[in-house]
Amino acid sequence: MKTSECDIIVVGVGGQGVILISNIIGKAAMKAGYPARGAETHGMAQRGGSVISHIRLGCEFGPLVPAGGAEILLALEPAEALRYAHYLSEDGIALVNTNPVLPITVTTGQSSYPPLEEILAPLQRICRSVKTLNATKLAAKAGNPQAMNVVMLGVLSRYIPLPEDMLIESLSESIPAKFLEVNRRAFELGKSEIEEA
Repeated sequence: MKTSECDIIVVGVGGQGVILISNIIGKAAMKAGYPARGAETHGMAQRGGSVISHIRLGCEFGPLVPAGGAEILLALEPAEALRYAHYLSEDGIALVNTNPVLPITVTTGQSSYPPLEEILAPLQRICRSVKTLNATKLAAKAGNPQAMNVVMLGVLSRYIPLPEDMLIESLSESIPAKFLEVNRRAFELGKSEIEEA
């Protein structure tokens, strides 16, 4: 899917690193000489609320991806993938971390979290392909479960028109040096997981 233009929606909940991923992609696009536009919404993100980021690579127009226009939906949380599925095009691909972040209504027993199959089924009807992985488990294998977003960035690197070395360079500029080695391992694990699939 690596074409010169690419509309991407990145979604998750507060604290998962949606904005960090978007910033890294934006920096890498600038290094590669790609026009890039972006916008984000993260209202109640600090309390675990929904976060969405629009990224348009190679686009000369506005920063918001239209409904039905995204080539890629990168979801750091499964229910958030379903919440924003309407952005996916019929030819699009959904890349979904299967590890849920349970809202307080679920942890207190007031409601239940839907089974993964119920979340993925509508996605599979909307777009061309849905690829899933437990990025949180892979991040733990890399040395820090909080690097899950970088695992997902590694996955995304297989589908976007940006050189991998520029993504890594932008990652290096965006995180403290003491976490760089863990994040590089996380990136490689995400990339490898998709290659093997």
